[in-house]
Amino acid sequence: MSDPLPLSARLAWWGTAWLRGGVGPDDLLDAVIGDDVSHLVVGTSGGLVTLLAEMRADGATGLGAAFVAEGDLVGLGGPPAFNDAALAAGEAVVAVGAEHGLVPARVGPVVEWTTHHARRRQVPDVGEADRQLRAVLLESADLMASLDVARWRPEVADRLLDLRHRPAVTAPPGTPPRCVELASRGLQALGIADLALQDDGGALSSWEVEQRRGALTPLARAGRRALVAACSPEAWPPG
Repeated sequence: MSDPLPLSARLAWWGTAWLRGGVGPDDLLDAVIGDDVSHLVVGTSGGLVTLLAEMRADGATGLGAAFVAEGDLVGLGGPPAFNDAALAAGEAVVAVGAEHGLVPARVGPVVEWTTHHARRRQVPDVGEADRQLRAVLLESADLMASLDVARWRPEVADRLLDLRHRPAVTAPPGTPPRCVELASRGLQALGIADLALQDDGGALSSWEVEQRRGALTPLARAGRRALVAACSPEAWPPG
């Protein structure tokens, strides 16, 4: 079964572990490629390991992830060309300690990574992202209940009633357990929001549609912030 982590999260976690000597190149590639046929770096004859070695030579000590949406560029620091590419993909990887960025694109069963110049960024604090996600989950569940979520999306209601059931993610050595759990809950929040926003079937009015989106937009934003914090080593707690 494939890992539910997005591409940039997998590369951030396992690339950081490789840069810090926690895993070997085969483990890195197995984890990042997963069920894909191959991962290529656009414009180079080398692969991911060669690219990461070049980043390390430039001072990179880790890799962080960014998960973005229109109006919410959390985890990015520019320049505009990199932000635009990341926004089109919905995600990106940013080197810690070096001005390198990567943006993935799926081309059939192959993933192509395009390199970019990336500026230093600010990322959410792990504790803050954790607290925000917990609060928004509860608020969204209450509002969804008031909008009778069980009628128009019973599967969403089921997920909200069983928040203990979360996606299982695989992390490399050195990833803080708190961040592994936060990434899982971030994926859970994004999954609930995506499922509930698939269509507006069952909406009785435009007001109800707006109320529904008003409940889910903060949930998706909190989920993205949680993933960014969990998958960015510069935000990890010491220890």
